[in-house]
Amino acid sequence: MTNIEHKEIKGITLKNLVVTIFSMISIVVSVMATYFKLQIDISELKTEQQAQSRISEIRLKVLEEQVALLQQQMKEIIISRNEYSRNFK
Repeated sequence: MTNIEHKEIKGITLKNLVVTIFSMISIVVSVMATYFKLQIDISELKTEQQAQSRISEIRLKVLEEQVALLQQQMKEIIISRNEYSRNFK
């Protein structure tokens, strides 16, 4: 080790100070990377959820149209059945 690494400032060596600073930098970088990764994941999930919501809305509209069509067909069947029964009375 060099002489500067052995110098102390009230019990703190320059080597300890450098190790501490690099450790803090490493921790901050790690936390920031994790934060941004989570932010991207949340954004992707939100986009996927919105797409699923749109698909569900479209499916619901299709089903509503099919129900309306079936109701109309049932009315036609009931009307034709009533006419049929009137003709044979």
